[in-house]
Amino acid sequence: MEYKDYYKVLGVDRNADQETIKKAFRKLARQYHPDANKGDKKAEEKFKEINEAYEVLGDPEKRKLYDQMGNSYRAYQQAGGDPRNYDWSQWIGFPFNFGQAGRAYREDIDLAEFIREIFSGQQTVRQPRDFEQGVEISLEEAYHGTSRLIERSGQPTIEVKIPRGVKTGSRIRVRGQGGKNARGQAGDLYLVVEVKPHPIYERKEDDLYRDIQVNAFTAMLGGEIVVDTLAGPIAVKVPPGTSSGTLIRLRGRGMPKLNKPDEYGDLYLRVMITVPTDLTENEKKQLAEIGRRYLGR
Repeated sequence: MEYKDYYKVLGVDRNADQETIKKAFRKLARQYHPDANKGDKKAEEKFKEINEAYEVLGDPEKRKLYDQMGNSYRAYQQAGGDPRNYDWSQWIGFPFNFGQAGRAYREDIDLAEFIREIFSGQQTVRQPRDFEQGVEISLEEAYHGTSRLIERSGQPTIEVKIPRGVKTGSRIRVRGQGGKNARGQAGDLYLVVEVKPHPIYERKEDDLYRDIQVNAFTAMLGGEIVVDTLAGPIAVKVPPGTSSGTLIRLRGRGMPKLNKPDEYGDLYLRVMITVPTDLTENEKKQLAEIGRRYLGR
């Protein structure tokens, strides 16, 4: 873990007054603000670094302690000391193993959290931070379950399984993949699910709704049609005398219920009656005769 020069981050002299530091911060914050740099990860990291630097240098007491720490570090380095072995523990209220054996542990610590621990003057360590990250999936993926490769800044890519039945707003907890505090304790990562709208299905909790086209003769006389579902095609019986707008309920053909692998919602088929347009003249006459008898009742 190396000393971070916050003056260099803000581009100001070490003797700069508080007003100069504030002006430098505001200028850089506007330049690197996420709203002005959509999708630019480098700008996002720079913005965080600027805020971290101002959190220290913008507070006279924290700045004073930071300067004392920095002077001690530079004196150690000028005397030939290895920066990797600098004893940062002299500035905090709890011991660290900063020898050769503890080096891998040190490098895994969140430096910003460590700096804040130094300036807090407390002997207790803050709780590790939890992170949230959005993930977008299709309705089919929510039905069958899926996985995503999650990339995090400076961390190995991890594969996270997304269970069947998740909804928009579902949170998937990945233990130990959040931020770390000064002692290396890690929080959790939460993936917040968004299920994309589907062109055919409408979802209401664990139930699904969709329109199906049924020709007029099948609707009048009854029959069987084949309907595609998320689990594959199935044969569906249409009762005689079915009207347009009728809902046909298929039990257990909806979405799987989250964390209940053997339970499903229902699928509702909304009947949309279609009228044939390719009738022959003879068929039209026959239908007209039927229509006259029906209307004459």
